[in-house]
Amino acid sequence: MKQNTQCVHSGSYIDRTTGGINTPVFTSSSFEYMDAPENVYPRYFNTPNQKAIIEKFCALENAPDGLFFSSGMAAISTVMLALLGAGDHVVLQKDIYGGTHHFATAEFERFGIDYSFAPNDAAGIENAVRANTRIIYIETPSNPLLLITDIEAVARIARPRNILTVIDNTFATPINQNPLDMGIDIVIHSGTKYIGGHSDICCGAVVASRPLIAKIKAVAANLGGNLNAGTCYLIERSLKTLAIRVERQNRNALEIARRLEANPNIDRVYYPGLKSHPGFEVAARQMRAFGGMLSFELQDGKIEPSRFLKKLALIRPAISLGGVESIICAPVATSHAKLSAEQRAGLGITDRLLRLSVGIEDVQDLIADLEQALE
Repeated sequence: MKQNTQCVHSGSYIDRTTGGINTPVFTSSSFEYMDAPENVYPRYFNTPNQKAIIEKFCALENAPDGLFFSSGMAAISTVMLALLGAGDHVVLQKDIYGGTHHFATAEFERFGIDYSFAPNDAAGIENAVRANTRIIYIETPSNPLLLITDIEAVARIARPRNILTVIDNTFATPINQNPLDMGIDIVIHSGTKYIGGHSDICCGAVVASRPLIAKIKAVAANLGGNLNAGTCYLIERSLKTLAIRVERQNRNALEIARRLEANPNIDRVYYPGLKSHPGFEVAARQMRAFGGMLSFELQDGKIEPSRFLKKLALIRPAISLGGVESIICAPVATSHAKLSAEQRAGLGITDRLLRLSVGIEDVQDLIADLEQALE
């Protein structure tokens, strides 16, 4: 099946009793165990609602198996703690989501895990590899500067050294990019964003081979970051429209990026679909489209960021991303607030940088709102 069909049909629980076309919500936290092939329990990630959404999502990511978690950070932290131990080393791309960066700096030392932050290019990542490196962790397009990492090049570095590769695929979504097909071992999503898509649920997803998921699942059961049946239902509802939402957001974001790049009040636009973007050629090779996220810097000394945000009438200054509505934020105050000023400066995250999550509205309305606020 093609992706639009997979979104609608893959994984759905066929209810033979009533003939309902939606997966029923199984509210039970207790299931009979006698004569059952396995003990079913929400914390074991194996209830009917949990299985339905992961089967659908695995179809979209071309993945053998996976898990859904209660948040993106639950997914990221569980993967790391399941596959790393005392004495191990992990290479992390330095321009990653601020929560992931903070997790590494705040928690790894307590577990005896060593880590290095590397540039997003393959050569920089390879230079950071050590004899005890067990994981290479990347994010492409990255948050918030939309930097592009060559996925296949990273896989080629890791595979001969028996290093596991992990990617945060949140910005791309499985509609635009399937890293497992390019040699990556584990794909993670903050499902709160595009998977949920309506700014009303919090979840995370991991897909990988069955042996790797079995390892992650064993630790996940101990950490307890599972979802309830009601949230699973909302995720399945949202996945059914993922492809059509993302396709619209792709088109809107590209048009807005082009208009902002031509605006004299904007110093720089970060969007991999622009030919001026340094990662354009790599992105064009490994992505089917360029996504619904972009960032831009207001002209230095001419426009005050907070005043610009308050002048927007349609686009809402808000936290998170990936919803049907367009929202905007200053990474220094939101996604990367836990980093020090020095760390943000090192990553190129300035006070003038704004991150725009483009929704499914009419693109001309969005452009008009941005231009009136700039003027």
